[in-house]
Amino acid sequence: MDQTVDFESANRFRFLCFGFSLWKQNYARRYLYSPQGEVHFLRRLSVIKKIPIDDRTRIVTWGLRGENELLHFAADRGIPVLRMEDGFLRSIGLGSDLTAPASLVLDTRGIYYDPTGPSDLEHILQNEAFSEKELARARELREQIVALKISKYNLDGADALKIPEDRKSRVLLVPGQVEDDASIQLGTVDVRTNFDLLKAVRAQNPEAFILFKPHPDVVSGNRKGQVPADAARQLADLVVEDASISRCLDVATEVHTMTSLVGFEGLLRGLPVHAFGRPFYAGWGLTVDRHGVHRRTRRLQLDELVAGALIRYPRYMDPDTFAFTTPENIVLRLQRARDGANRQIPIRASRPVRQLRRLMHVIKALLNAR
Repeated sequence: MDQTVDFESANRFRFLCFGFSLWKQNYARRYLYSPQGEVHFLRRLSVIKKIPIDDRTRIVTWGLRGENELLHFAADRGIPVLRMEDGFLRSIGLGSDLTAPASLVLDTRGIYYDPTGPSDLEHILQNEAFSEKELARARELREQIVALKISKYNLDGADALKIPEDRKSRVLLVPGQVEDDASIQLGTVDVRTNFDLLKAVRAQNPEAFILFKPHPDVVSGNRKGQVPADAARQLADLVVEDASISRCLDVATEVHTMTSLVGFEGLLRGLPVHAFGRPFYAGWGLTVDRHGVHRRTRRLQLDELVAGALIRYPRYMDPDTFAFTTPENIVLRLQRARDGANRQIPIRASRPVRQLRRLMHVIKALLNAR
């Protein structure tokens, strides 16, 4: 299925990139490559004086890093600013363990996890029409993802999900998040921590079975967001650290989240999703929303959301050929890689093992940069 956009033609600019670690430079360069373009990774704005500035120049930041200074500089000189971030079908393994992404987004308006301003994804969902052919493709892609149990990180685990028979009728999956992540800082209002989310869900659903799944980056020790064990056990009926999110979604009847991508993955599986924050998939009539986003007035069908978020918005790259490819191909590659790798990539690994993985990725990045 050859339905890729000609990104090499779209990359015919002079990209000045800020906020990229050596590891991110390794794969970002491939996503920005074009024979007609240039890619420069810069540490300081002062270095930019040595590079020509013209109508082909674009500034690229990783997410919103260094936003204020760069925005002022770009505005003064009329340079468009683009934000790069991971896509929604990412990898086998965590980004914080330096696993390269199979998809990235390059947003010309903002970034998808920041509801305080517009983004390309929001513009697509609010304004663009989807053909019947594209919606059929979105439906098939959604069904493929669900059937193959694909998620963002595709990690497996050993924890058993034992739900008592008399409690299976209403199981609320509460996915934990990284609390210092930009999606929490920008996308939440009154519920801003995993502990507050658990408290709010329990208060609204005193009789439900609550399944709390801490974020794998938190479980691994890479990021912030740990809920004290005693508090978690008081509020949740079951806490599972070492189980795949797909297995959790299989037993859940609802998802309750701040801004987690697990809410989107729940929608793909036809589950009711309660959004306590303002993620990209909320505000379109598909979720139960605690807060609205005033710009989002359109009512979407699920496959319109899928077409926008998984087909039009991201860029996908084949991990073997480094050629741009389709989400369908990436889903198959993730499934094959996951089924061969999960015994080697557990969610919960020792610190020396994680450090060894990172070192291997850094060495690979250095070799590829030569």
